[in-house]
Amino acid sequence: MKIKQYRTQFIKELSPFYDAYEAESFFYLILEDKHKLRQIDLALNHELNFSESDFVVWNSLLGQLKKEVPIQYLLGKTSFYGLDFEVNENVLIPRPETEELVEWIINENSKTDKTKKLRILDIGTGSGCVAISLAKNLPNAEVYGVDISKKAIVTAKRNAVRNNVDVTFVFLDILKTEKLRFNYDIIVSNPPYVRNLEKEEIKKNVLDYEPHLALFVEDNDALIFYRKIAALAKSSLLENGQLFFEINQYLGEEMTDLLETMDFKNIELKKDIYDNDRMMKGNI
Repeated sequence: MKIKQYRTQFIKELSPFYDAYEAESFFYLILEDKHKLRQIDLALNHELNFSESDFVVWNSLLGQLKKEVPIQYLLGKTSFYGLDFEVNENVLIPRPETEELVEWIINENSKTDKTKKLRILDIGTGSGCVAISLAKNLPNAEVYGVDISKKAIVTAKRNAVRNNVDVTFVFLDILKTEKLRFNYDIIVSNPPYVRNLEKEEIKKNVLDYEPHLALFVEDNDALIFYRKIAALAKSSLLENGQLFFEINQYLGEEMTDLLETMDFKNIELKKDIYDNDRMMKGNI
């Protein structure tokens, strides 16, 4: 069968689960990953064919997509802030909103004295996407990442090698930590923040396949990680140090109150590309 014909069939079979644009994007992501062919290649050569072995691979992926397994997990990789990352069932798939958080940190610190070392800590590092992106774009940064998942740490270490950066990743249960090992110029965290009451808003591909350990908190204590991390930041940030958070879009006011109560200065709440309260910054 010609690839162009299979494309039509592929999109049609996914139509009960995804809109046509998303299904088509999946097709071209797989085409490039498995065959090194781009959309333009197919447009220029309508006679390209799949072999029998190709059909086995494609039909297997199609079956997984019908179960709404994330395409990033099927391909084992994703792009974040212009870099390539391995992702698997042990780590969250990085979101565009988190790229905005990284952009904010870089913009706030890219004009600092390049001879001055910036020590940065990423709490709940997951795939390492935040820590690695910061290390790649802030050459004067010494970056650390911690996570409660040892399997996530293994993935993050591979991603550091993949992107040719030096980041120190270690296991740490932040809720059981009384004092951080070093002092830092910047602490950043995208901790679990989705309340159980919000599960009905979560898409099946996230709810069924991404690690709940990195997603959910109890309804009656949704700020548990923020409160703990902010307390550690108070004792571990250097003078004028910066604390950055990605937050639950419904809890911007509560987060502002939390940082004000803990005497952080220059508190900023920023919206993401979808106009949701998503990022916060405070200074010591």
